[in-house]
Amino acid sequence: MMQSEFNRKIEKIAVSDIRQFDTDVNQIPGIIKLTLGEPDFNTPEHIKSAAIKAIEKNKSHYTPNAGIKELRDATANYFNKKYNLNFNGTQVVTTVGATEAINASLQTILNSGDTVIVPTPIFPIYLPVSEINHGDYALIDTSEDRFVLTPEKLERFIENNSELNIKCLVLNYPSNPTGVTYSKEQLEALAKIVEKYDMWILSDEIYAELTYNGAHTSMAEILPDRTILISGLSKSHAMTGWRIGYILGPQKFIDQVVKAHQYMVTAPTSIAQYAALEAMENGFEDAAVMKEEYKNRRDYMLKQLEDAGFKVASPDGAFYLFAKIPENCTQNSWDFVRDLAKKAKVAIIPGISFGPGGQGYVRISYAASIDVLKEAAKRIKEYMANK
Repeated sequence: MMQSEFNRKIEKIAVSDIRQFDTDVNQIPGIIKLTLGEPDFNTPEHIKSAAIKAIEKNKSHYTPNAGIKELRDATANYFNKKYNLNFNGTQVVTTVGATEAINASLQTILNSGDTVIVPTPIFPIYLPVSEINHGDYALIDTSEDRFVLTPEKLERFIENNSELNIKCLVLNYPSNPTGVTYSKEQLEALAKIVEKYDMWILSDEIYAELTYNGAHTSMAEILPDRTILISGLSKSHAMTGWRIGYILGPQKFIDQVVKAHQYMVTAPTSIAQYAALEAMENGFEDAAVMKEEYKNRRDYMLKQLEDAGFKVASPDGAFYLFAKIPENCTQNSWDFVRDLAKKAKVAIIPGISFGPGGQGYVRISYAASIDVLKEAAKRIKEYMANK
């Protein structure tokens, strides 16, 4: 008889409660959902046209595991120009979204007993993926530091946990869920700690093009030999359904990660790769219009939430507001969002879903039209007026 019918690590983890809540609230008639990180923009026309042309030219065969050479070269060139980097095409792996990029990367570097440091609140994907790939994770609560990991807190954590075999630090900036980002000076300070303790850094910069105040600095510029850069086209070019992501990193890492990637997916969809090629070659400013609109929405919702009694973390990027629940309400974020959905018919995500430091907060996505946001703000204000 089998000792265990399924992989114990898979049995241990749960389905994403963010996705589950999003599904559950679909049953509420008239619900406004500000839940998922799904751009409401459509993919730019020139990218869609490139995909149609690729179909017409029968570009429907297997591609190299790491992606078509033209796309890898164009991706390296795009990132080099935009973020002052120095990659070549052989240092790029095209993946099935950033999700697969994260999974393949952690699978490549983790051995049993290795630990991944994850500052929270953060999008929770890194936790189960670390476990599935035979590692462990350790959480650092950043809520007392305005949701920024300081080098002092990082080093203190490492020194106080010397029994851990720390392999990697995760950074996600601009952050999901807080919208907070890091300056070049803050990254340089963290880089010194990463170097001192000989770690990898998994730098998830999927929201880089949605940075509102100043230019985005990539950790790959500061620490190119230790940075695994994760990105993709979902947020920058409104291509969530196309499932194109990227891993960029030092050649010795890329030579290994392509093997993990190969046995997960073989290669991304050929047609999606040709659409991505168009985005990388001719879509350098595609995100600019979207970013300006997101910024307007951010400013609108920020004021509306503050008027309703919420305090909001500094939202310098992405398209989320991480708001402190007013003191006259329950501080249990699950209880709060369930009651809001039931009574006001507005769905948002509980802060506790993003780990320690998230209790007492909620995440609001403003990746929705201004008309939808206005109605949601009206309902939230009415709900708060009755508290």
